[in-house]
This record gives sequence, C-alpha cells and structure tokens, in this order.
Amino acid sequence: MTTTGPFHAPSNDALRNERDRLAAARTALRRMREEVDGSELMLGDVVNDKVTNAALRRGRERRLTALAEVPGAPLFFGRLDFDPGTVFLDDDPGATPPPGGSGPSATGEGSADADRVQIGRRHIHDTAGRPMVLDWRAPICVAYYRASPQDRMAVRVRRRYGFTTVTRGPDAEPEALLTAFEDETLTGAAPPAGQGAGELLNAEIERPRTGPMRDIVATIQPEQDDLVRAPLSTTLCVQGAPGTGKTAVGLHRIAFLLYTERERLSRSGVAIIGPNRSFLSYIHDVLPALGEVDVHQTTVTELLTRGLPERSRPAAGWVRRVEEPGAARIKGQARMAEVLRRDLWSHLRTPQEAVMVRRGSRRWRLYPEDLRPLLDELAERGVAYGSGRELLSHRIAHAVLSLMEGEGEACDDRTHEQVRRDPAVRSAVTAMWPRTDPLKLVLGLLTDPERLARAAEGLLSAQEQAAVLLPGRPRGPRTALWSEEDLALVDEASALIERPTGLGHIVVDEAQDLSPMQCRAVGRRCASGSLTVLGDIAQGTSPSAAGNWSTLLEHFGKPTGHLRVLDRGYRVPAQIIDFAARLLPAIAPGLGAPVAVRRSPGSLRITPAAGGLAAAVADACRAALEGEGSVGLIAADADLPALRAGLGTEGLTVPLLGEAEAGPGSGRLVAVPASLAKGLEFDAVVVAEPAAVVDAEERGLNRLYVVLTRAVSTLHVVHERPLPEVLRDAVSG
Repeated sequence: MTTTGPFHAPSNDALRNERDRLAAARTALRRMREEVDGSELMLGDVVNDKVTNAALRRGRERRLTALAEVPGAPLFFGRLDFDPGTVFLDDDPGATPPPGGSGPSATGEGSADADRVQIGRRHIHDTAGRPMVLDWRAPICVAYYRASPQDRMAVRVRRRYGFTTVTRGPDAEPEALLTAFEDETLTGAAPPAGQGAGELLNAEIERPRTGPMRDIVATIQPEQDDLVRAPLSTTLCVQGAPGTGKTAVGLHRIAFLLYTERERLSRSGVAIIGPNRSFLSYIHDVLPALGEVDVHQTTVTELLTRGLPERSRPAAGWVRRVEEPGAARIKGQARMAEVLRRDLWSHLRTPQEAVMVRRGSRRWRLYPEDLRPLLDELAERGVAYGSGRELLSHRIAHAVLSLMEGEGEACDDRTHEQVRRDPAVRSAVTAMWPRTDPLKLVLGLLTDPERLARAAEGLLSAQEQAAVLLPGRPRGPRTALWSEEDLALVDEASALIERPTGLGHIVVDEAQDLSPMQCRAVGRRCASGSLTVLGDIAQGTSPSAAGNWSTLLEHFGKPTGHLRVLDRGYRVPAQIIDFAARLLPAIAPGLGAPVAVRRSPGSLRITPAAGGLAAAVADACRAALEGEGSVGLIAADADLPALRAGLGTEGLTVPLLGEAEAGPGSGRLVAVPASLAKGLEFDAVVVAEPAAVVDAEERGLNRLYVVLTRAVSTLHVVHERPLPEVLRDAVSG
C-alpha cells in the first residue's frame, strides 16, 4: 500500500515477520485455553463441597469462553515502539512500573523488542509467562489511543495493522489474515491537518458491516478513550450525536471497568439496559469479543417485570396496552412517586385495642396509648414499609419486656423473641401495619377514583387523575391491562415496600426516552454504584422524552454525574448528517449540530416515487444491494406490511426485523419498523415515505431524525408525499 507523510509502507519481509507473530500468538492462545481445559483444580472435583465445586466449574467455563478466539477478529491490531527503557510489561490492573526499569520482551524474542508491545483484545503470554500481546485496557496501552506528535507519551512509532477476513474451507471459521500495516512516526513533525489518522484507520472505521455490531477497540479516538477509562466511581452522561460511537463507548467502558475492578464488580454485578430486544441483539457480540461474558443485558420493561409473578400466559407478558401519550406523560412524572408513597402509608391504622401477652399465669398489657408512639416513631423514620412490620414487632416486644422487668421478671434474647412471635403481638402488628403487595396496591389506586383523589390531592388535577385510571374493571392484577408506564409505578411501590439490591455499574443506552419514573427505577438499582448514561436529546421519541440531561441525572439519583458531549461523527458521511441536522432547530433547539469527519460523494439520494412507492423502493433496495454491507429498509410501522407486499409483487422479498427468520445479523436486507430503528446501524438505508414517519406519532420529527441517521455509507430517501417542510429546500439545493 502507499502512504504519505510520516506513514511508511511495509516490505515483504516485514509483513512476513508480522504474520509469524500473529501465528505465534494464535498458537499461544490455544495453549492457554488447553491449560485451563485440562486443569484438575478448575474442574471443581477436589473438594467435597458441592457449592464450591459448582463455583469452580462455572469459573472454568467462564475462563474458557473468555479465551476462545473470536472468528475473523485478529489477536492484535496495533503495536507501540517506545523510547529505550520505557516499557514495564505487566498488564495486570494496578501494576506500576519500577522507576527507570524496563520489562521483558512483548514477544519473548530478546532484548531487541524490549521496548515494543503488541496490543490486542486480550492478554496472551508464552510458555515462560512473558507477554506476547497486551490487553488494550492495560495502563501502558493508553498511549496507543492518545499519543500524538505534540504529546508522544514516550512513543516513537505507532503501528496499525490491516486485515482481511478469509475462510479456508466450507466448514472453517473465518480467519483474520494480516495484509498490511502502516507506521506513524511521532518523533518528527506533525502531519498536515486531516492526514494524521492514516489509511488503515480510516479503512477500518469505514469498513462495511454485515451482522451485529463490532467492537471499535482498534479505532477508539482520544475523546472516546477518555470516557472509556473513566473510573468506576464516576457517573458519566454522554450526549452523543449519531455516528459518534456513544454506544461503543458505553460497552468498552464496561469492559474496562471489569478489567480494573473485576473483584468488586463480580460481587455487585454489571448490567446493560437497552431500548428493545432488537437493539440488544445487535450489540450482543461486542463484549464477548473483548473477553467479557458475564454482563447481563436487558430492557427497561424486562427489568421492571423481573420480580413479578409469572402470568398464566407468559408469552403475552405484563405489558398489554400502549398508554395514550398524555396519560403516559403524567404517569411518567416524578410526582407519581409521592402519590404512591401517600397511598401506601395511608394503610397504617391507629391502634384501637390493647395487646395482652400471656406468660404463664401472668398477663401483660399494652394499651392503645402505649402502642401509638411506637407506630408514629417508625412511620416518621422513613423505613421501608415492609421492614416496618418487623421493626414494630420488636418495638412491641421491647415494651412488654420493660413491663416484665419492672415486675422483677428475668428476661433475655429468647424471651424477647418469644414475645415478638406471640399471636397477640403478631395480630396487633397486622392490624396496625397491614401487609401489602405492590401489584395490588397500584391496581387499587388506579381503579378507585376516591382513593386516588385522596393520595393525589394537590399533586394531580381532576383531569389528570381521570387520565391515569386503568381501563375496564379488572378482577385482579393478572387481568388488568397494564402499560409500560404502569409497571414503573408498580416498581416504585415495590421499592417503597422493600428496597432492591444494587448493582455495581449500569450502562443505560437511549436514556433520553426514559421517563422520570423509569429513571428512578434504574437509579435505585445502583444507588451505591455508578452509571454510564448514553443518549441524544434530539432522538427522544417517547412521550416523556427528556429535554435536558441535568434533570434526568437528578431522577437517576446522580445529580453530580459528569456530562460529556460527543459531536464528531466518524462513520456517517457529512452529506447524510447535514441533511438530517436540518431537523434539529425544530426538535432540539439549542443542541449543536454534529460534525462529520468525512465526506462521501453520492452518499445521499432523494427520489420522488413518480411511478408508485413500491416500485421506487424496490429499485432503491436493489441499487443498495449492489454495494457492500448491510441494507435496512425503514418505514412507518403501519406502512410496512403493505410496503413489503408491494415489494413482493416487484420480485423482492424483504424479511422483517423481529421475526424468527430476521434480525440485525440474519441477512443483508431487512425491513425495519421506524419504532425499532433506534440504536441500529446499516451500511445503506432506504427510507420510504418520511411524511408517514412524521405523522405516525406525536414526536414524529424526532423519529424521522433517528431514521435518517441509521446509514453509515448511503441514504436513499424515496417519497410520494411531499417531504417535511424543513427538508424540502435540501432537495432543491
């Protein structure tokens, strides 16, 4: 290959040497995996404790999975040549270099390589334990992403490798074949503006994609790396324009935190929350490719229903209707938390009768005036409702024991427990502090106008109270027509009754669409942990979509979270970004337009469908399939069935995203409902009838912005109806 400036093309001998290094690394990784597979200790058969054995076996299986080679992914993607005496090759988290010392060779080939390191997705060592490939998360590898001629970080040369995926047989796995490399010398003059990235880096960023999302570990940019390596104690909120890599930043941050804080996070847990299952399917392979297999991926709805009882028809799920936008906004507001709190604590009852405890021939009585202060004190402490019952029984038992001791009775812990479990005490606790169930609590509140009016006084108007009532006359929780917004209320009630256990870190993607009540549900699951909040205010499409990030962070319970902006788009061409950005003044006033780092002539086409929409869309899809990579056909949800039928008459069968035979990785062309497009990415996108996308929902222009920014190579807009007004002048221009 030919390069310019400080970049140098490889000789055949140099390329052969690098291929030999790659082959040696592949052999070493297989040996490491075989050592784990054959380890008797890891098999878990060395102790008599079944629980310990099971834990050891699970650890072995996780290690084997982490050491599996990812088909088609190279074991290293870069190299750093440091100044002599710089390198300390220990990529264990927390390792610190000895002053003035240099470590062993990165390749095990002697002192000539003592200041040279290969960088890859995971650590690989030779039979003597010497590093051959360093994990990209190791502290020394920061320089690969951040070193520049202005700040070399002791790096003399940065090498990037180019690979081609090959398959050597019909049943063979894809394999990464090293085909090129380029060196960037940092000790000389800085390259001209726009030239410093290098051809291989640009080629990797722009490489066509088919199938699920890939990691970006070889192409992380300095501003992204700064976010990826943020410490666990930091809650990050990333406002990211389309194509800026915000989702990849969140995923790679999880991988980094699991590397630096593995022991801590293995106890507390890590989770990714995405907008829907299609999105989670799209990102599913990224973390395993980085060697991380123990991260739970879920949606907000799944998170809210995990603790609920199984329905008689599990396939139907708990969500059985879509809330009207006005009611959805009301139910999603934080003031509903106070409505629920008032209703729950209104269940407490002032004691009306005395409690009499029998102990042998003696009787001990607590009268209502004795019990009332005990109840009031607990209610004012702000304890969880469910814990209050237990605490009240202890308070009553303590009061009885005080009477007994005052009469000379000898009491101890056993006496206290016997009194606490006395039927009279238990009956009094139930009368004063009734048990309650979150589903039944919310059902009762939202089906009883008078009860709702008492709880919502001064918080909801009469019209708002009427709007949030459940439809119909459900006989119980299982027959009620719950919405997603209702489930957030149930989760709030559940947390008021019993506080949930927390996770160490949660990544929330497309967070701009979460309501305040959903934010509260997520936030209380990491009350003592941290968050990575990802989103784009301009892409907010839900009725409760956020207007600013500071308010959303408050609802998450992380008001001191750090807001960072990613506005440089690396994959979406400027023509597409500029076209979609015409919507920003209408949908997100004050939000800066994203900046694309590359232009691609011919990446945007707008075609009036003079001969019928289906025929024009079919032509656009065929043209897109002539190129490389994935193709997404996106249209308004209600229009897709008729459009797909019309494409069938044109001889084009297009599978639908979400069907058993279709998904983000099932084929080159897939039909995507506009409501499911968020977070997905295709090399080529055909958008059918933008006006229908706008008309389909209350925040239709925001939805259209999402749809128009799913393409990373070409966007073809096909329309019969006039385009939205803000886009029409782009056609004439």
